[in-house]
Amino acid sequence: MTRYHYSVAGFSFSVCIPEKEDMNQLLPSFRPFLCGDMPEGENLFHLSAPVCDVSSFTMEGEMLEDVTNDMGRLRLYRMPMGYGVSLLLGNVMHYLLADKDFSSVRAFVRWDDIHAGNVLSSLIRIAYSQSVLRKGAVSLHAAAVSCGGKAYLFMGKSGTGKSTHAALWMKYIPGCELLNDDNPTIRMVGNMAMAYGTPWSGKTPCYKQCAFPVGGMVRLRQAPENRFRLCSGSDAFVAIYPGCSVISQDVALRNSLYDTLARLAEVTVVGTLACRPDEEAARLCFHGITEAQN
Repeated sequence: MTRYHYSVAGFSFSVCIPEKEDMNQLLPSFRPFLCGDMPEGENLFHLSAPVCDVSSFTMEGEMLEDVTNDMGRLRLYRMPMGYGVSLLLGNVMHYLLADKDFSSVRAFVRWDDIHAGNVLSSLIRIAYSQSVLRKGAVSLHAAAVSCGGKAYLFMGKSGTGKSTHAALWMKYIPGCELLNDDNPTIRMVGNMAMAYGTPWSGKTPCYKQCAFPVGGMVRLRQAPENRFRLCSGSDAFVAIYPGCSVISQDVALRNSLYDTLARLAEVTVVGTLACRPDEEAARLCFHGITEAQN
């Protein structure tokens, strides 16, 4: 087994895979986050993915979720010692077992599967998204851009137009660049919210090892006309929560997320944007957020 060390959003974790596997080929999006040695500080989690026969593997526990998303068909189980995940991609099943706080994780990957790299990335993403919750951070389903030294995040249901709105900002707002197109990390550092690039960026390859203070967060919905509204208090909390990755049935993880969102809503400009996919929507959103910063 060969061990690799990574740092994402300032959090360190390690991944062990069979020696014969080429990590650069399996996980090209992780290259900017690779560390030669484990950085100083606490290891967020360790994931081991040995060679094993998964053909007869079964999950024995309470099934909490059964969803199909960009990762494939995912089933989440509550197990005696923590959690289990089965991931069906194409016609091949893969598995993950984790302790209750996702600090120790075992992945059972079919290494002969042509999608083994995508599977490994998805399983690491699952472990990462849950383990950061206990560290004042959250993995958010959003598109994020950087502009003027700050990050702006666009949230919404799948198909709402998060990537489209980010592209409109980059087209019409000077100095705007893509930070991440699908899964940035938000972390509270003292009393400041920071947005980080990650190895997971959906269909747009954008894997940046960089961070910016959060300038604003906006929940989008499609509409025949453009309308921007600022949110505060519980409305801000409600606007952010749906995009957060959390096992909602886990009280400890859920409470950690609530604590982070409460702090985040206090220090961040949060708004909603009913919009068309046009220049006016981008400019209205930009001016609504930046004016609220003053």
